[in-house]
Amino acid sequence: MKKVSFAEFGGPDVLHLIDAEEPHAGPGQIRVAVRAAGVNAVDWRLREGQKLTAHPLELPAGVGQDAAGVVDEVGAGVEGTAVGDRVFGEGVGTYAEFAVLSAWARMPEGLTFEEAAGYPSVVETALRIVREVGVRPGQTLLVSGAAGGVGSAVLQIARDRGITVIGTAGAANQDYLRSLGALATTYGEGWTDRVRQLGRVDAALDLAGSGVIRELVGLTGDPRKVISIADLDAPELGVRFSGVAGSVPDALAEAAGLIARGRLHIPVERSYTLAEAAAAHIDSQAGHTRGRRVVVV
Repeated sequence: MKKVSFAEFGGPDVLHLIDAEEPHAGPGQIRVAVRAAGVNAVDWRLREGQKLTAHPLELPAGVGQDAAGVVDEVGAGVEGTAVGDRVFGEGVGTYAEFAVLSAWARMPEGLTFEEAAGYPSVVETALRIVREVGVRPGQTLLVSGAAGGVGSAVLQIARDRGITVIGTAGAANQDYLRSLGALATTYGEGWTDRVRQLGRVDAALDLAGSGVIRELVGLTGDPRKVISIADLDAPELGVRFSGVAGSVPDALAEAAGLIARGRLHIPVERSYTLAEAAAAHIDSQAGHTRGRRVVVV
């Protein structure tokens, strides 16, 4: 089978499309014929060699953890899933023609494989950090870097729970944030004053790692009311860095319910082929994404 792999840490140029042996489902796992794989920041962070304790890595390594596809192998002990089912979920080495998933759910009706591949890690992260930051219905949540996949999910999940959301993003994404129910403003000089004009901030999330932790603490008045998923130095300022996933099956089940009710939709901004994985990483690392990027197999 074809898969994207890297044998050394470095820039996007270390990614190569290679011929590899097919993986097989172990106990409690399934294998899918991958139709699309989500592109996440953790993919290029691992490729660079960043030490992410939740994702130990041995070289050579595959790339990707999110996928949508058709089940073609079911491991021992798996119930309720059969060959031929259309699923989306999380595993390892998903930039490939076949991948093993350890957590999955049936794809909601009407969702394409490209769309479905963009949800697993993004929705798990969004649900986790909304919970961890402790924001409640009737309060206001500030989301820094709100137009990407996680931000798009956070805005919709928070609004579904009766939480007011203020989102920061580039000028081109202001209407997009408003379409998701957020009060929107741009980042850049004077952004904290613009946020204050929109209302009191009870809690804040840093999704972009753009060096705004001090400002977020100032806006909330308490580092315990700020969570970052992108700034590894956040703990130096008393802010929690959230990087360890919770229950992915539970997150997928909740995501499927939100999608089915029309309460969650994350658009696919761009699709890439397996051979274009390096370009996908370059674009992901550059940021300014509206929604999701996926690799189509």
